[in-house]
This record gives sequence, C-alpha cells and structure tokens, in this order.
Amino acid sequence: MDKAVVLNVKNLNISFQVNQKKVNAVRDVNFQLYKGDVLGIVGESGSGKSITSLSIMGLLSNKDKDSEIIFRSKNLIKATEKEMRKVRGNQISMIFQEPMTSLNPLFTVGQQLLEAVKLHTHLKKREAINLCVNVLESVGLGRAEALMKEYPHQLSGGMRQRVMIAMAMICKPEILIADEPTTALDVTIQSQILSLMRELNSANGTSIIFITHDLGVVAEICNRVIVMYAGQIVEEGPVRTIFREPQHPYTIGLLKSLPDTRHRDERLYAIPGMIAKPGSIKAGCQFAPRCEFVTDKCRAIAPQLLPTDIANHQVRCFESNRVKEVITVV
Repeated sequence: MDKAVVLNVKNLNISFQVNQKKVNAVRDVNFQLYKGDVLGIVGESGSGKSITSLSIMGLLSNKDKDSEIIFRSKNLIKATEKEMRKVRGNQISMIFQEPMTSLNPLFTVGQQLLEAVKLHTHLKKREAINLCVNVLESVGLGRAEALMKEYPHQLSGGMRQRVMIAMAMICKPEILIADEPTTALDVTIQSQILSLMRELNSANGTSIIFITHDLGVVAEICNRVIVMYAGQIVEEGPVRTIFREPQHPYTIGLLKSLPDTRHRDERLYAIPGMIAKPGSIKAGCQFAPRCEFVTDKCRAIAPQLLPTDIANHQVRCFESNRVKEVITVV
C-alpha cells in the first residue's frame, strides 16, 4: 500500500534582488514527502537546502507566484501570515542549525516552551507546565522541572539542541524540518540526537525533512535522499540507491569525500573548484565547470531531471550512463 503524501512541493522557484538584478537561488524544485518518511536533502553550502526549508515554513516572501507547496490540500505560498502562524510550530515545525542563536537568551527554557503551548493549545497553566516537563523528559533531559527555570546560556550545546527538538515536537507536528541539527555538536552528542530523532519518527509517525551536508548522517537516518546543487535537484532516490548506484558526478564526488578509516594515509578527496554564484552560469549544466565528464553539450544545454531505469530514481545528467560505467564508489 502506497504511503500518503503529506507535503507536495511543485515548481518551487525562489529569487533575490542583487544589485538591481533578479538572481534565481532555487529553480524548479519538485518533491514529495510521505507519511512517516525521513527525507534527506544534501549539498554544499549555497546549494539551496536551507532556502527551500525556509520557504516551506513561509519565512520567505520572494517565491515565484506559480510555485506550489501543498499541505493539507492548501497551497502554503498563497496562505496569509495569520494562516501560516497556525501552521508553524503546530503542524509543521523546524529545528534550526544553531540552538544558541535560535533560543532567546532573555527568557527561560520554560517560558519559551510555554509560549508555543499557549499559542497552539487551550491548556490551563498547570496542564501546559506538565506537558513541557514531559516533553523535556521525552527528549532525554533529566531534572526537567529545574531546566524549565534555566536560561539557554546555562545549558550545554547538546542540551540546547534537545530543548529545540522538544520545542519543535511539543505540539506533535505532522512534519519536522531539521536544518543541520547536529553540525555544531561533537560525535557522541550527534549520535544521541540522531537516535532521538529516529525514536520520535517511529513513535509519533512524524515525517522528517533532514537537511545536511553530511552523507554519513543521511545513511544513518534517512529513507530517501535529494541531492541539491546550485539551487537545483541533481539526483533523487532511495538512500540505498544513492549510496550504491549514484549516477550524477556531484553525488559521486560527495560520496568520495567521505573519510574512509581503511585508508587513513590517503589524502581526503575534494571536488575540484567551488560552487558557482547564483546566476553566474547562464547556459548549460550548473555543475559543468567542476565535472570531469563534461562535454560540449553539457556546457550548452541544461539537462532535465529524468527517471532512470532504477525504481523511484531521478538524475539530472546527460552523461549518467557513462558515469555509472566508469566510476565505482568504494
């Protein structure tokens, strides 16, 4: 039986005004999020991952009028700010990248949690406090009642991130967007946070969009993967397919960049060049300047995102068959 679609992003285009010129930061992004799935969005800084997530939350106003973000049969792009306030934190929640800057330093943990409860529920004060304490305990924070009275600067990085997760999950949203939630944490705490998110996904059936630049994290937590480059989706498929049979040179470059403990003496691989500034490449494939398989056709014509012969797999590359034949990712 097919899973229900909880979020449908269609033809998402986002642009910014730079020196009185319109620059496209995200172009023709299409994807679906299914009930209970964990969807990974990966790519370098500047690939459009975070901008895509902010647009889903209704925090960007510069989206194309023909774009669609369908949630509960409603296009969120056309929703009013009043309507979006009912969605944010209640039906769709987001964990931001740096908890120290996301939490207000002037208010206690309890005050910030209670604000979310009061905004979206009709619980009495004591019931709301009990809910906050229970949620803090559910994300692995001991002495929850004492934590309610503490300020963000009194907590460690891992504890602050757990508070952010508690705040995001307190109203039991259908969708949780996690924007690189483990980037600033050490390896041990990162593992604990990933385990916690898996538990929340399993226990509540919450659909998660997990944004990261780390494919190792994607392998650990995600079911499906979207690879973004220069504001476009260049490859999409089940996590097993992306790791075992990648067909875009950029995806392969990301996989080759992962450290391998079996070859510690070898220099870590790096994709040559830098990601292009938005709008700087006027024609052809955005990855062409960095691609070892580039042809004249790649430089002249922009490839489309097309299905491959693998189920539920798409790639944006003219040379995907040649790439598949030549490169073996270990």
